Amino acid sequence: MKKVYILFLLGVIMFGCGEDFLERSPISNMNELDFYKTEKDLTTAMWSAYNSLYKLYGPESLPSFFGELMSDNAYSDNTAGTVQDYESFENHTMNPNNTLVLGFWNNYYSSLFIVNNIIAKSTALDFANKDALVAEARFLRALFYFDMVRAWGDIPLVTTPLGITEAYKQGRTPKADVYTQIIDDLNFAAAKLPAKANQRFVGAASQEAANTLLGKVYLTLGDKSKATEILLKVYGKFSLVPYADLWNKTKKNGAESIFEIQYKGGKSNPYSLYWAMFSPLDNRIVTAWGGGFNQVTTDLWNAYEVGDPRRDLSIQDGYTTASGVKVDVKFPIKWKDTSAELDGLREAADNNFIILRYADVLLMLTEATGDPKYMNEVRARVGLPLYGTAGYPSKYNSVDLACEHERQVELALEFHRWFDLIRTGRAITVIKNSSKNVTISNVNQLLLPIPLEVITQNPNVIAQNEAYK
Repeated sequence: MKKVYILFLLGVIMFGCGEDFLERSPISNMNELDFYKTEKDLTTAMWSAYNSLYKLYGPESLPSFFGELMSDNAYSDNTAGTVQDYESFENHTMNPNNTLVLGFWNNYYSSLFIVNNIIAKSTALDFANKDALVAEARFLRALFYFDMVRAWGDIPLVTTPLGITEAYKQGRTPKADVYTQIIDDLNFAAAKLPAKANQRFVGAASQEAANTLLGKVYLTLGDKSKATEILLKVYGKFSLVPYADLWNKTKKNGAESIFEIQYKGGKSNPYSLYWAMFSPLDNRIVTAWGGGFNQVTTDLWNAYEVGDPRRDLSIQDGYTTASGVKVDVKFPIKWKDTSAELDGLREAADNNFIILRYADVLLMLTEATGDPKYMNEVRARVGLPLYGTAGYPSKYNSVDLACEHERQVELALEFHRWFDLIRTGRAITVIKNSSKNVTISNVNQLLLPIPLEVITQNPNVIAQNEAYK
């Protein structure tokens, strides 16, 4: 019942629904196929689809552990639960039995069930905002599949309402075909969604969000020309805000935000856990407890240039215990919320999480075009020497290296780093030369294994990724 209540409360708080929403029956996989009969039913289902972002992008999610923990930016200090599963991400000692990988796989297909149902059931209904509502669902479907195809490669492409067990029976679709579906979904979304200024509610997908994600997809595919064309549709429509404002709880959804997950602090609300889970393990003074996830490596700390204000706005360099002992551990503070109400030993924090923001667009444009002018807008925001001028660090002696460096410090700990390094072909070199000193022998190891349970259920249909056979 608590899960159902949180989902209902999300609809009221995040999406501005009236009290009549609380009188509706809960959505579940058991009755969902028969639920969609009116426009209001589909709208309610979309709240459930957005709600899935809490799980898919939380502190213990695929983007968090694949995007940061596997990179040179972060390590795990967690000692609870199946420690080996967390260490597998940090140290690249992954195996098909990893319970976290199975959980991620199931979470994505559960979320895809919801959006596929919305898309499928909408065909039988006719109402004024139908295309825009379906476009939101297709944007989310593209986002989910984009995460999955980058992490697993070939995956079962499911575009009709199938449960997890049924999805296991689907063979793996070549990643090229998955990308074709992602691009088709995003083109539809970009054409049918309103501009952010006219979005259906704060936090809804917008035309600019679809184009930003589509630009990143093309960049990942190596089509820099197409990426440039799409990203230029977003260029100039947003503006950079003071870096500190990005993490100010009173300035959510600012002028730089393109797509942002909405949270509301307080233990009776859909609150965020980044502050609780990314603070030092069992610290009992910075936070009530501390999860110890995505702690900051010396590699990331040292990547900041002298005088870069982003370092101290992103990372805290240790803390002092109640007895006066200094603990030398570096940890994220972008989602710091010292006033959060406690829910047990975890802070029910009020921080949003930004998936897409304008600085990312600018840095992708430099990556796509080779023109540093976009990247220099990001550097000018924090008062650092521009690329190509005196004072710029000489070790970043190409636009590519300069852009890689800028993305690391600008987007630090926001679940981008490992995805970025794989996209640019630099992952193996960077992780080998990092403080982790991890040697990856071939590119096949950059993918996660298909969960063993998935293969066991249908070994004649689902084959394992090459590195884990």
